[in-house]
Amino acid sequence: MKRRWHRLPLWLRRTLLAALLIGFACAAWGFAWEPRTLVERDYALTLPRWSTQCEGLRIDVVSDIHTGSPHNGVDNLDRIVRTLVASDSDAVLMAGDYVILSVFMGEYVPAETFAEHLKPLTARKPVYAVLGNHDWWKDGAKVRTALESAGVVVLENEAREVVLDDCKLWLVGIGDLWEGKPDVARAFSAVTGDAPALAITHNPDLFPQVPARASLLIAGHTHGGQVNLPLIGRPVLPIRGRYAIGEYIEHGSHLFVTPGIGTSILPVRFGVPPEISRLTLHSGTALHARAPQ
Repeated sequence: MKRRWHRLPLWLRRTLLAALLIGFACAAWGFAWEPRTLVERDYALTLPRWSTQCEGLRIDVVSDIHTGSPHNGVDNLDRIVRTLVASDSDAVLMAGDYVILSVFMGEYVPAETFAEHLKPLTARKPVYAVLGNHDWWKDGAKVRTALESAGVVVLENEAREVVLDDCKLWLVGIGDLWEGKPDVARAFSAVTGDAPALAITHNPDLFPQVPARASLLIAGHTHGGQVNLPLIGRPVLPIRGRYAIGEYIEHGSHLFVTPGIGTSILPVRFGVPPEISRLTLHSGTALHARAPQ
């Protein structure tokens, strides 16, 4: 083997060695380094049917926390909570999957433990949530009870009118597409008046079913593919891949998909770091009024 190696041209040996080193570096980054990180990313969204009274409302969005996945234990949950407490957002929306069903090298953390560590956050600002498919696989009713005992408002196929700062709006929670028996009509049945509606669900594939009454649908589930490779893109997505990450606009309706925090199946993130998505929500009318003449 050694003789064969030395028979190769020097340029080829150097190329193979460089490729091997790059491969090891990428594996170390994706499996050991990036899953440990946490970024706060700001997004400015201009929404339809968004009132001027709600201009500039700031919402922190987290999803797929999957506490117990590798490099993502209770200590990391505490880091997330501290970051959310320190944020200037008016509220926090959580888009499901707080526990894990299974992930290589992961360790299950009960919903009761997860919820207990949310209390410093719920003591400081309102937190609203829906459940994800992993939550239902690990007894959705139990997960909901744990979250509510910590002060989280869980909205499953229901709406609640709230006031955040001086903004009156409807928050509409829709059940998970895979496991939560989503009922969009029921979720929006209580929404009345002119206040804007902000909807939240776990799986973004529900987007085409959400009525135009919603100024924005917020979702998670995809993890942004967990891997985003140069020139290749996102080779693996847990759904069809139509809505992977970020903002989508279809027929005048708006969707935002957050890449989430934890991992599922394989403990890897590459090019898709764990993220708290901070949304600043604007009215097109308000922005137009401020535009220079």
